[in-house]
Amino acid sequence: MEETQHMALTRRALGGLTIGGSSALMLAACGGDEEDGGGGPSGELTWAIAYPWEAWNENTSTGNNSAGHLAMAPMVSAGSGGYDFDPEGNVFYDDAIFEGEPELISEAPMQIQVTLKEGAQWSDGKPIRLEDFIFQWYSLSGNPEHANQEKALPATTAWGSTVASIEEPEPGVIVFTFAEGNVDPEWKFTGGVYLPSHYAEEEGGFTAWQTDPEVMGDAITWFNENLWTVVSGPYKPVDNKLGEYIVYEPNEKYQGSKKAKFTKLTMRPVTGIEAEVTELRQGTIAGCWPNDFSLEILQELDENPEEWKYETYAGATWSHFDINVRNGFLADVELRKAVFTAVNIGEIKERAFPGTEVPWLGNHFFTEESPYYQDYLTPANYGLGDLDAAKAILTAAGYTWNGDGKLEKDGEQVVFNFRFATSNEIRKLTGEVIQAQLEPLGIDLELKGFGDEDFAGTLSSADFDMIVFSWVGSPAFTTGPNQYFATDSASNYGGYDDPVINELLPKVRGTFDMDEAADFANQISAQAVAQAYTLPLYSSPLSVIWNAKLIELTDPVNPASQAGPTWNVREWQAP
Repeated sequence: MEETQHMALTRRALGGLTIGGSSALMLAACGGDEEDGGGGPSGELTWAIAYPWEAWNENTSTGNNSAGHLAMAPMVSAGSGGYDFDPEGNVFYDDAIFEGEPELISEAPMQIQVTLKEGAQWSDGKPIRLEDFIFQWYSLSGNPEHANQEKALPATTAWGSTVASIEEPEPGVIVFTFAEGNVDPEWKFTGGVYLPSHYAEEEGGFTAWQTDPEVMGDAITWFNENLWTVVSGPYKPVDNKLGEYIVYEPNEKYQGSKKAKFTKLTMRPVTGIEAEVTELRQGTIAGCWPNDFSLEILQELDENPEEWKYETYAGATWSHFDINVRNGFLADVELRKAVFTAVNIGEIKERAFPGTEVPWLGNHFFTEESPYYQDYLTPANYGLGDLDAAKAILTAAGYTWNGDGKLEKDGEQVVFNFRFATSNEIRKLTGEVIQAQLEPLGIDLELKGFGDEDFAGTLSSADFDMIVFSWVGSPAFTTGPNQYFATDSASNYGGYDDPVINELLPKVRGTFDMDEAADFANQISAQAVAQAYTLPLYSSPLSVIWNAKLIELTDPVNPASQAGPTWNVREWQAP
């Protein structure tokens, strides 16, 4: 969210990929001062989201995707929890909710304290309260005593499963106490406020959510199926339809230093960079963070550079192939290794992004800019299109070729499918390229597309053998390994259950030492490569497009935030 979410379709990594290693932590208020945020709202604005969203609650595996995250950015606290990252990768905390940054008040057990801003409140005037933090914890704990997990479907439990209690020792002071032995070098990125617990009680009737896990599970499902109208962000929704639009008006109860500038803000999907550029030129949208990339199409905006703006960059969105190890032939690690050895990532990038330099990505958690980056793909000979080596792997593993040149194992022809989003030309092209690359191995790869509305369902039901999609990361990396690879993670779509990874996972968040945590994350990446579970492809080239006559954007390029250009939506204003 998954998310993600700049992608064909994208999942947000709740934690995930780092930009330049660990952030230099600093407190940066979401805006400036009250004087800068003064003045009443004026004007209307429509912003395009790159594809439809399938659910409302970002805590769930179905709601954890980038489209929903962007569409709901105006109504939630920064980063959907109360903190986010600026373009330099520095963390800032939402000054509508928090007074300053978190404090580490104990190391054993680890205890983190946050202080609420005086008057912090929801859009109905009700105070933000302790129960809101507990509701978030129960949503992501993975604990069946907190919520029925078949209903909760948490996108990740990396944080929630380690919390022992959340208390309010004095008014406005919230203390998170973690279970014994649980520490975290990224402790400053913890907890947060997302859903209004009192709204669940008053509007949904879920008054027993704290004591009855069935009721809590029902409340999570209810939030997933219905957009709540009591919010913490600068805008409040006044009309909506799932996957089609959200219409916002200013939240008059918002306590942040930057106030909403538009009387009406609409977020709606426009799919495909060609359609997005066309609508921008027509003036029907003010801007978009496209989900695919075409320098040729973007350059059409050069016809009117004073009005039509765009910027390109490489961000924390990384594309990859995932393997479903529960499906047929691909349960065999040797076949997976051969496939990854035969794939030529360079050809995919050259075909998909002509004229654009796209960096190599040999790691699941760190980019080349990070001091923690280690390239595990190149030593494994993955992604380089080495067909002879791939055939040697297969031969050694007992595979043969029949009279028609088709790959067989024990007399059965090897076949499997490749899933991709049909709405995205790059993903479609990727399928065609990899189909041709595997043909010399005697593999008839079945290309099987899916519509945007089936993205979450395809992943959550594991209805794929191979699939291409992207994760949207952030400078926080310690929760990513658990989200991707833990056997009980709802985001472990490929069904990985690796004893080496299982032993390493708790160690990533078992230290206050960032270097040590990064080393454990790298060991997990190395094992995922050794077992050919996931093939990183590249850090996706991204763009932001906007109409300078309709909207004035400051810092629209933010490679560190999962919200992309909407990271500072509260600062958007008319020219």
